[in-house]
Amino acid sequence: MTAPPNQHRKKIVVATLIVAAAAVWAFLYGTREKAFNWSVFASSVRNLDAGWLGLAVLSSYSTYVVRALRWAVLLRPLRPRPSLVGLFSATVVGFSAVTALGRAAEMVRPYLIAHKENVPFSSQVAAWIVERLYDVLIALAVFGFALSHLRQSGVVLGPTLSWALEVGGVVIGAGSGGCLAILLAMRFWSENIQRGILRALGFLAAHHFAKVERVVANFLNGVQCTKSQSATLRLIAYTLLEWLLIAACYACVLRAFGSAVRFSPIDVLILMGFVTFGSLVQLPGVGGGAQVTAVLVLTEVFAVPIEVATGLSLLLWLISFMAILPVGALFAVREGLTWARIREAESGTLA
Repeated sequence: MTAPPNQHRKKIVVATLIVAAAAVWAFLYGTREKAFNWSVFASSVRNLDAGWLGLAVLSSYSTYVVRALRWAVLLRPLRPRPSLVGLFSATVVGFSAVTALGRAAEMVRPYLIAHKENVPFSSQVAAWIVERLYDVLIALAVFGFALSHLRQSGVVLGPTLSWALEVGGVVIGAGSGGCLAILLAMRFWSENIQRGILRALGFLAAHHFAKVERVVANFLNGVQCTKSQSATLRLIAYTLLEWLLIAACYACVLRAFGSAVRFSPIDVLILMGFVTFGSLVQLPGVGGGAQVTAVLVLTEVFAVPIEVATGLSLLLWLISFMAILPVGALFAVREGLTWARIREAESGTLA
């Protein structure tokens, strides 16, 4: 007898909490000999440049506009002229749900877009997978750049980041190969995949088989854009623009600290690469590995004082993740979305 979905979610949250607690303990244990000076921390935060912080927030918000434009490309085979306002609203609400509820809420955005544009939910799940594949490829490229640069620099790292260097090559190779294989399969062999799935499920009763056939067809309709060269180029362009804006957000936050930290563009990419890798651990409303990873990289690689590194990592988390929550709440209220309906979309009961 299988456990209810809520019990599965509780187990996932508990497991993630244990992993995050272990990461925090490892960080505190590694830095226990360094006394934390709260006055230095307060001073670094108090003297932040408001202008650079404003640009950081603007860069962060702009990424959601670019994501909406990219989703319009994914949606175009089904809806040639989708509503960009509706896509932006669904994007903001979707990412706000992920921030508040954790990774389990990733399906909120595909559900909202499917509802707004009156297209099958499974087609938008497919579009979400394509979007994630492009993001993962760029993230792995940035992380790979960070690893290669650190190897060449000869920086002496602590055990945590040394472990990241050891497994990083395997992660990049396997991850990149897997993403490219899936994209190629979607582009060239989608019809063969559809026939193979339906052939394997031919034992189902007629009414069940018809439902599965419809879901598979709708799913593959959601990846039709991968067969168009112009659409692929637009997806690549929007993905690169998105990550340039993320890098700009990081750079502006660093500049807000003034002379306390001085980073070159390459240094910004190194920090961003490791933080992106660390953000795989995401707790509802709390974040997770991104903050710990940022502090580790800032202190071990760039010799930033622990107090400044802590303030910087918290600010990056607030602007990159939490800043979208008020906007997402406003859009949800404007569209009449309730917390219960967002939770239903998260659990897939409305799919």
